[in-house]
Amino acid sequence: MSPETTPEPQPTPQTTPPPAPHPARQTAPLSRSIQRQTEGVRAYDTRRPWVWDGLLTAFWTAAALIDASGGWRNIARDPSVPVGLVVAMSLAFALPLLWRRRHPLTALAVMAGAALLSNWTGAFLQAGLLQMIVVFHIALRRPPRTLLWTLALLAPPLVVGAARFPQGSWDQQVVPTLWAYAMVALLGIAVRSRQDYTAALIDRARRLEIERDQQAQLAAAAERNRINREMHDIIGHNLSVITGLADGGRYAAAKNPERAAEALDAIGTTSRQALAELRRLLRTEAVRDPQPTLADLDALITGVRKAGLPVRLETTGPAQDLPAGAQLTVYRVVQEALTNTLKHAGEGAESTVVFTYTEAAVTTDVTNTAQSQTELNGAPGPGPGQGITGMHERAKLYDGTLEAGPLPEGGWRVRLRLPLEDSPS
Repeated sequence: MSPETTPEPQPTPQTTPPPAPHPARQTAPLSRSIQRQTEGVRAYDTRRPWVWDGLLTAFWTAAALIDASGGWRNIARDPSVPVGLVVAMSLAFALPLLWRRRHPLTALAVMAGAALLSNWTGAFLQAGLLQMIVVFHIALRRPPRTLLWTLALLAPPLVVGAARFPQGSWDQQVVPTLWAYAMVALLGIAVRSRQDYTAALIDRARRLEIERDQQAQLAAAAERNRINREMHDIIGHNLSVITGLADGGRYAAAKNPERAAEALDAIGTTSRQALAELRRLLRTEAVRDPQPTLADLDALITGVRKAGLPVRLETTGPAQDLPAGAQLTVYRVVQEALTNTLKHAGEGAESTVVFTYTEAAVTTDVTNTAQSQTELNGAPGPGPGQGITGMHERAKLYDGTLEAGPLPEGGWRVRLRLPLEDSPS
């Protein structure tokens, strides 16, 4: 390399700074850590309450015995109290803590007896303050009226001590201690209220979760029923039309091939329509066509006529505008009634569809001239089928009524009445 040539500087690789940690991945706050630890300790105490009770009792028993070894004389009114009696009173103050949660009133009664003896003798042991722990648990776990019994146990030792060894006014010896017990009781009530509030929130959240799951199950069941109803209407009607066309085409094939070809074309058209409706229902492709309305009744009746059932359409009164859902209900009811006629009315039957519009409602009557009294309920033979049930459900969605039954002169009638939205109920 010549001295005149200098190497081209190499590009410095760009280092991308590490992404900032997500807030949720940062260290948990101190309060959250303390809360988790507190919940862990509480859960352990719920499983093994005797462990915490034993440790607490052992700690305060040791502290009371240490005080009984000589420190009690620093505040005693009468330092000449026998040491054995002081030890016995110290144990009477500390050992009942073991039963403070299961039998708090009994534990407080034992401690109150020791306090009465302590104040009567003039020892005034500091271990008497352990009664505050029991008072806290009484306020935390027992009904509020139990605090009256607590006051009845706490007051006599204070009065006896003030009377036996007066120092200043008696209220200075009694009232401050009673206020201390009252503050401890209020603390227990506050903790209890907090626990009740938290338990209520947890219960509410649990009930809301259950209600949410139930609503999801109900919604899923309703969706399944809707799909079953729609598939029954679509497949049942179209298959009935296809069956009628196929039977007619088979008979026409021998005498009139052109009619047979027309029947095959109609079968293909009906099959494609049924496939398109099924795709739309199952949402396997984008929805391009709206749901059927009253404007599609002409095509429906034309298909039924091609299947071999003569149908006459009549309208009485000025036509009213119906919501899209109500139009779909009318369409499906007419479709189901004509399908049942194709299935069960037999040869030579005719059907009539009559729309009657009034200011209050629209009534649809679908009748046929079947000679037999077969139940046109969507299933041959006795027992209810899905057809009538589905029509009733559709009518109820719009506060309508549906009647289906045989006519006295023979045949069958399905009557649907839907009230208009702006009409009085």
